[in-house]
Amino acid sequence: MNQGISTHRVPLHHFSLPLSATRRGARLARLLAAEQLQAWDLPLDPARLVVAELAANAALHGRVPGRSFRLALSVVPPGTLRIELTDTRGDQLPVSPRATVDTCAESGYGLLLVEELADRWGVRCGPVPAKTVWAELDLRC
Repeated sequence: MNQGISTHRVPLHHFSLPLSATRRGARLARLLAAEQLQAWDLPLDPARLVVAELAANAALHGRVPGRSFRLALSVVPPGTLRIELTDTRGDQLPVSPRATVDTCAESGYGLLLVEELADRWGVRCGPVPAKTVWAELDLRC
């Protein structure tokens, strides 16, 4: 039997934990991500800023009372940091930041910032009722 070559990248490092879908949980996500990045000897920024924005969105827009969101950080070959925030509001997907920016608005720039800082980002739906917003940062110089 032939077995195809897997394109699944096995993480070199992985960190994941649930946090309360509150402002405090979002702040804790940023602080714990910074601690983990330091433990892995990785640069804090722009990853810390991406985590802060995605965690704030998970706490604000992805919040379901009584449910948490999950922060996951992975370093995958050939040198990519993958940031994932999973919440239980799969019915409410983020919209393209370029389509929604209002030049007079005081908020709504989070995903625009993520788009500028990350090398890639997107949304993965499921398992129901969840969605995961992810961003990847290339660590190579």
